[in-house]
Amino acid sequence: MDSYATFTCAYCGEENEVFVEPEAGNKQTITEDCSVCCRPNVLHITIVNNEIFIESEFEG
Repeated sequence: MDSYATFTCAYCGEENEVFVEPEAGNKQTITEDCSVCCRPNVLHITIVNNEIFIESEFEG
């Protein structure tokens, strides 16, 4: 399974790439800074049938 996925920054709308650790479970929540605006995004990661889905939201 490819362990990289993309998310859209909740602040500036730019697409970012993030490494996802499948062994951490099918549902994960992590905080990742946007590579463009540097603001923190809370990422809700779901893995279903080896496919990665990410929803991002503002931190705080």
